[in-house]
Amino acid sequence: MTEQRTDFTDLVRQRRAELKITVRKLEELAVDPETGVQAKFGWISKLERGGNTDAPSAAILRALSVGLSVPLRILQEAAAAQYLDMESFIWSQDRTTRVLVAHIEEMTDVERQQLAEIAETFARRRAQRSEGGGGKSDD
Repeated sequence: MTEQRTDFTDLVRQRRAELKITVRKLEELAVDPETGVQAKFGWISKLERGGNTDAPSAAILRALSVGLSVPLRILQEAAAAQYLDMESFIWSQDRTTRVLVAHIEEMTDVERQQLAEIAETFARRRAQRSEGGGGKSDD
């Protein structure tokens, strides 16, 4: 039996903690701008406690995107990983850099980590160039 993935649960829990908001506050903030559907306290709480929850609907993902100030695509990918066991990308340690990988299932954990480190290096260089205001590339 394979271990249950927690990509989505971890993302929601960690982001809420970063924002320093309660589950009640997240419920208040998490409203889908398209349909008005709200992410409910009980579902969020159960999710964060590791309880068995149904996969979130598109409306709930949009609501959480608003409530957590996280791009919708990141939530969609985390939900797909947790609920559908889908993965075609790896994340950097701080979840800001994503790398699409064609043959991720063939890679070892060490190879995935190395690829993430390469992506982080490129992202840091790009950020440094942007902060410096220079358009010159050192790559």
